[in-house]
Amino acid sequence: MKHLVKHLLMAMSLLVMAGSMALVPAQAKDAKNITIGLIPKGPIPWFDDCNKGGAAEAAKLGVKYVWVVPANTQGSSQVTVIEQLMSREVDGIGISVDEPRSVEHVLKQFVAGGGKLITFDSDSPDSGRSMFIGTNNFEAGKIVGENMGKALNGKGNIAIITGELGAVDHNARIAGFKEALAKYPDIKVVALEAGHDNLATAVPVVEAVLRSHPDITGMFGVGEVEGPAIAKVLSEQEFKARQPNITVLAFDADEDTLHGIKNGMIQSTVIQRPNLECTLVVQNLVGQINGQPPKGDINTGVTVVTKDNVDSYINSHK
Repeated sequence: MKHLVKHLLMAMSLLVMAGSMALVPAQAKDAKNITIGLIPKGPIPWFDDCNKGGAAEAAKLGVKYVWVVPANTQGSSQVTVIEQLMSREVDGIGISVDEPRSVEHVLKQFVAGGGKLITFDSDSPDSGRSMFIGTNNFEAGKIVGENMGKALNGKGNIAIITGELGAVDHNARIAGFKEALAKYPDIKVVALEAGHDNLATAVPVVEAVLRSHPDITGMFGVGEVEGPAIAKVLSEQEFKARQPNITVLAFDADEDTLHGIKNGMIQSTVIQRPNLECTLVVQNLVGQINGQPPKGDINTGVTVVTKDNVDSYINSHK
């Protein structure tokens, strides 16, 4: 009996020691040996401010920083970049996902290999990411929908011009936009088309929509490029006479969007905080690499810009 008690006590002591060891945080990695890689959706100007925030935070923390822009906004291009970063053995990846299904498999491989993953701007919930940092796009879309409903006095036909039809962030904005409009039964969404996040491809799409729907009274440009594309088309000779009768609401702070608000071509835009997003991505990736638990998703918020406050934003872009 004494031997049994002795063995039980020894076993309990080992368990306590093991538990105590498990509570000891992982040793912090030397900052100069940490490499963070950030991936935007593609060559879109909105991400320039994001890159500045990420680079500044990396310099502040003393870690290596890589910003790699995919050739376009197709999921296959992001897969190529992710594989490149994995071959370089980066410690953490932050990515704005364009087509979740295209990248989920390779991102899961990265996480399974011990890499830390955070999504920003556009989420991929099933990728194995630890957290999402960025705008609550559904709520932001609702803000635009409410503004559109009021601007049209509860009646009209709307066309939505998005970036990519499969983009999670854009689809969330559209869903919020439509939910806000649900209380206006006399407002109809008559068209939903993709401009592919490129002014050159978005302009002919907008032209085709306006030709097909002569009764449009409202247009929502879902991404950074689509608002300026709508304004550009409405300034063309063919559509100039219709411009005063069409309410245009945009998203993001592209310079052309801001000047469109200034000259009355666009009524308002919803501005995100890209610099803050990538600052927080780098900050949280480094923390997780050093053993800190994920903090949970972070909503970085938005601001509505109209003719009343646009000057301050135009001045900040100079």
